[in-house]
This record gives sequence, structure tokens and C-alpha cells, in this order.
Amino acid sequence: MIKSDDQDFNKLSIFKNIDESTLKLLKEKAFKKKFHRGEVLFYEKDRVDKIYLILNGKVTMYRVSEEGQKRVIYILNNGNFIDEDIFDDLPVSISCQAFEDSCILYFFKNDLLEIMSKDFKLTCIIANSMSRKIRRLYRQLKNTVPLKMDKKLAAKLWKLSRDYGVKTTKGTLINLNISITYLADMLGSTRETISRCINGFERKGMIKFHNKKIIVVDPEVLSIYFRGI
Repeated sequence: MIKSDDQDFNKLSIFKNIDESTLKLLKEKAFKKKFHRGEVLFYEKDRVDKIYLILNGKVTMYRVSEEGQKRVIYILNNGNFIDEDIFDDLPVSISCQAFEDSCILYFFKNDLLEIMSKDFKLTCIIANSMSRKIRRLYRQLKNTVPLKMDKKLAAKLWKLSRDYGVKTTKGTLINLNISITYLADMLGSTRETISRCINGFERKGMIKFHNKKIIVVDPEVLSIYFRGI
């Protein structure tokens, strides 16, 4: 186990408003580990006794259907807690894999619970993290109503451009290496279907796709497309 240091915590804005005494305890109890792209942190139904926090990098949260189809639920990045839902002592209900080379901070669950019991601000930080995930799940449930796959893809690309977009002269670059297969996993579809939709969007001048990088020419156009305005 590798201990974290002060520099690690300086990178985490999530803790910027907590008391110094709490921050000191967190530093004492924190460890870190590097994960290579594709490396699994844990699988669905594993018993996990650590709470993970992304120091830098990105991870994929996903589930696998009974038919073996992978469905990506979240991509989480710097400053996000990964598995704060394990406080109920049940097995994890989702799998987690490094989307890219990442450095992950972690606390043993009982250590973090003890610190939380002494500082309500920290408890609120954890609760707010869970709340954001729940809201994202609600939005995804809304998108499970019957919609054509092209509209679902447009909605997903619009969301990714908002969360991971970088402005360029050609449009908004989604700063993730996303393959057609990965997009299919995110939407619970086939690679062939997503490829057809991507080609259609390119012909319409809505996006540009090159070397696993997507440029959304105008996010507002995607928004209008999937909302049917």
C-alpha cells in the first residue's frame, strides 16, 4: 500500500471547505494506487471494503446483462467518489474499470465512516456525491422510453460534449478516446447500429469522427435533434 501525501489532497477541490482537523485525519488514512487502462478495480457482486476517489484519470462504471452485453452507466473523472454506496455492507452492484491510466485514492470503509461521524461537512460531501449519481440515473431512466437510436446517440454525444468538451475552431471536441464499440456499450446497442448513426451524423455535418475522437460541430444542433424541437 502506498500512502498519499499533501500534494495529492491539494489536487482535490472536493475537500476544500472541510476543517483542517478532518483533512489531517483523511490524509492519515488515505492510500493510493495506479491502475492501467482496462484494469478492473472491482466487479459487480464483489465484497469491497474500500471507498475509492479518483485523483487523476477516468473510470468506467458498467454492468453486464444476462446475455453478456456490457452497458456503460457512468464515466467518472478527477475528484469523483466511485463506490460510496457500499456503506450498507452489501456487495457492489456495478463493475468498475479504468477508462485510461489513472491514479486512485482510497480509504478503508470503516476509517472513513469514523471520520464522517466526527464531521458533518464530510458526511454532506459524501451524500452530495451519491445524490449526483442518483440524478444521473434518473436522467438515464427517462431516456429508456422508446426512442430511435439516433436520438439516443445524439443525446449521449450532447451530454459528453457538455461534460468533457473542449472548444476548438472546428467545434466542441469530446476529450475522450471513445470507440464505436464503447458508444454501443454506453447505449446498449450494437456496433453496427451506432456506426450507421455516426455516419449519418457525419453526412449531416453534425459531428466529425477521427481516431476515436469526436468533434461536435454545434452542441445546440444535437440538442434540437434529440429533443425534436
